[in-house]
Amino acid sequence: MMAAPEVKVNATVVDYGLGNLFNIGRACEYVGMDVVISSQKEDILKADVVILPGVGAFGDAMATLRRLDLVNVLRDIAEAGKPLVGICLGTQLLMSESCEFGLHRGLGIIEGSVLRFECPSEGDRILKVPQVQWNQIFRSDCVTAGNDVWIDTPLGGLGEGEFLYFVHSFYVRPTDPSVVLSTSRYGHIEFCSSLQRRNVFACQFHPERSGPAGLQIYRNLVRAALGTKGVGTCE
Repeated sequence: MMAAPEVKVNATVVDYGLGNLFNIGRACEYVGMDVVISSQKEDILKADVVILPGVGAFGDAMATLRRLDLVNVLRDIAEAGKPLVGICLGTQLLMSESCEFGLHRGLGIIEGSVLRFECPSEGDRILKVPQVQWNQIFRSDCVTAGNDVWIDTPLGGLGEGEFLYFVHSFYVRPTDPSVVLSTSRYGHIEFCSSLQRRNVFACQFHPERSGPAGLQIYRNLVRAALGTKGVGTCE
């Protein structure tokens, strides 16, 4: 009996000039995805997983997405049921608005705002902004506790208090707290470090720079994409 052909997951990393594209692509390839880095609508629309990365200023990023005519494309992906992943600035772009260097409208895929760290402190010490460090993630109050607190989410298999790598000056505040998967602290400020609403997952940390835990997230995205293609997985 012939073996069933291997089903590949195709990922498109959205290239709009702001992001750690190479490392994200390498992480996707490491877990078995076929990867395209592109700003072309056709590549984005046909992908099984769409990853919106980003490092830089919110307003500049939104202006570039508009110039490339990708705003409605990304909104369509969010409605289509395919995994749409925001990373760092990409997470912030999913929100309704940001206060970075003035008020800017975002993609509006997740209702909420983007706020700056304002004098984060530990005791009498004011911490530097941006946060550039490994930091822990913790279960949101909206996530049921258990042996695997994030089972059936892209964080599945990660432990409570897992360390992941952050580089950011701003953080997201979703309007609906039930979309928050994990929270983290920087000084006295607790913030949303990852969120999920149906097929949309976003994280403020960088999975591609977070070692084995980050690669586990990419493996979970493969499983999610195979699920949307009607293909089961076995381990």
